[in-house]
Amino acid sequence: MIRVLIADDHKIVRDGLRRILAATTDVQVAAEAATGDEALALVKAQDFDVAMIDMSMPGLSGLDLIKRLKIERPKLRILVLSMHGEQQYAARVLKAGAAGYLNKDSAAELLLSTLRKIAAGGVHIPEAAAAGLVASEKPAHESLSDREFEVLRLLVEGLGPTEIAERLHLSVKTVSTHKTRILEKLNLGSTAELVRYALEQKLV
Repeated sequence: MIRVLIADDHKIVRDGLRRILAATTDVQVAAEAATGDEALALVKAQDFDVAMIDMSMPGLSGLDLIKRLKIERPKLRILVLSMHGEQQYAARVLKAGAAGYLNKDSAAELLLSTLRKIAAGGVHIPEAAAAGLVASEKPAHESLSDREFEVLRLLVEGLGPTEIAERLHLSVKTVSTHKTRILEKLNLGSTAELVRYALEQKLV
């Protein structure tokens, strides 16, 4: 039996995933979490085979959450479910320690086959991401560090420096420094231009 932790801040998504998994005979939803912090606490307290986590949740989330979960349970298999573009995010989550990445638009059959593949020790790389990994010309945002990438993601979601500082447990000054570096690396002049860039690159 594959014991699964579902972590997503939208109850309707958790309910939908639970219904899909309940139709199987080899997968059990062992626990659910609505935030990254809840997911981390559950992983510390219980053993799971696979953690299915959303990329964007309140509190600890994204690449930071993946890294923290792997520190707590190195053998835990992590499947990231997200609305973000595969080519832009999949490579980073795999590098952070996840075993797979799926867009939330994926069919239930693909979700189940990917979950079983990951639980058995495999890795799932979407075709779009695989193409991006071998592309010769990398987009400018690939030069960002993981921390800068997380700050970019939150800026584009509309969070201000203070909110981002709280979310990532950083000082406001550090967030401002990251923002300045991001704009410099992407050759952009403002947050508005950053949002436009993110939309063009399908980062949102």
